[in-house]
Amino acid sequence: MSAKKLKQKGAATVNRKRMSLAVISLLFLAPALAFYIVFEFWPIIQTIWYSFYKWNGIDASTFVGFKNYATVFSDQELYGSILHSFYLIIFFSIVPIVLGLIIAVLIKDMRSKVGRSLSQVCLFLPRVIPAAAAGVAWTWMLADKGTVNQLFRAVGLGDAAHVWLGDQSTALNAVGVIGFWLQLGFCVVLLLSGIGSIDQSLYEAASIDGAGWWRQLFYITLPGLRGQIGVCLTMTIISALASFDVVYMSTQGGPGTSTMVPGVQVYRLAFTQQSVGLASALAVTLMVLVLLVVGPVQRLVNGKDR
Repeated sequence: MSAKKLKQKGAATVNRKRMSLAVISLLFLAPALAFYIVFEFWPIIQTIWYSFYKWNGIDASTFVGFKNYATVFSDQELYGSILHSFYLIIFFSIVPIVLGLIIAVLIKDMRSKVGRSLSQVCLFLPRVIPAAAAGVAWTWMLADKGTVNQLFRAVGLGDAAHVWLGDQSTALNAVGVIGFWLQLGFCVVLLLSGIGSIDQSLYEAASIDGAGWWRQLFYITLPGLRGQIGVCLTMTIISALASFDVVYMSTQGGPGTSTMVPGVQVYRLAFTQQSVGLASALAVTLMVLVLLVVGPVQRLVNGKDR
């Protein structure tokens, strides 16, 4: 047999092996792909389809084009809920990451391994608690005779006691505090794991050169945690924009509409007011906003150096 035929036969064998591996890979992927298409992709397509119709979920639907989307951005209550979700980014994302970074660095500097482990467990514990349960618990604590006001009265700050979730001026900030409490431990643990992967010789060299704590933080720790900060930003921003359980269990969007967010608004429109088309338009708008916010964050934080 000639060398050319042997080469062709070898190439054909390699191609058959590659095809076999591709088929096997698809067979392993098929169950997960089927679940994704049925329970994720197809509902998204249906939601986009419903958003162009006026429909109460039962009777015949009427095509209205982009009218539902126009309503989302012209109705004060609907676009106000979107603004509320962006405001919550301060509590759900920015504050937990900044404070979590400082706490992670302080935990890293602790000499006791038991103290470091105990600190991580205590801080991460709120992340284990379901957000709905946390909303209920914080509703009790922030009530007029709740734990927070009792502590204020116990230390002589009775004038500061307030019905935090019952006042329109403080309700959204109070919901933000609940979100901050839920997100802080996640940020601390993730950032702490990233700090552990930074070469410790960099800190030693910086100390020898006279760099203080803050300079080490800005010139060594922050650049070394770019990937972890990106994950924290992504997860916490999505939690803020798509928040539902915390808000629904603590205030249900009230008092009035002071804590209304798109997740709760979509639920009300679809299941209480039977405005499935408008609810779908708001849901699609929220999905697009999440992508528009998270996409640039990922490119900014995790982009390759040039």
